[in-house]
Amino acid sequence: YLRTDKKRFSELRKLIPGITEKMLSMQLRQLEKDGFISRTVHAEVPPRVEYALTAHGKTLLPLLEEIAKWGRLMGKKFGTVEKVERPVKKKKAMRQKAMA
Repeated sequence: YLRTDKKRFSELRKLIPGITEKMLSMQLRQLEKDGFISRTVHAEVPPRVEYALTAHGKTLLPLLEEIAKWGRLMGKKFGTVEKVERPVKKKKAMRQKAMA
């Protein structure tokens, strides 16, 4: 999502279905630490923070485009998965069972 333009946290969250704020924040921090993205804080009220690919991050674009192409090909061959079912944690499953 950062291939062509910088994005704000809220924009990224809307573009990535199902991601929590905590997980997105953790991933962005790690990508910044590894030098793949930059984080710019603008001195405004309210504060505005934007994320963009660095030159280092842009070196991954050809590889990511090939992976996306492969994914589309496999989707056509095997069909796409609409929703990934996640395993229910044991405590949550017990609560759900007790409430039923």
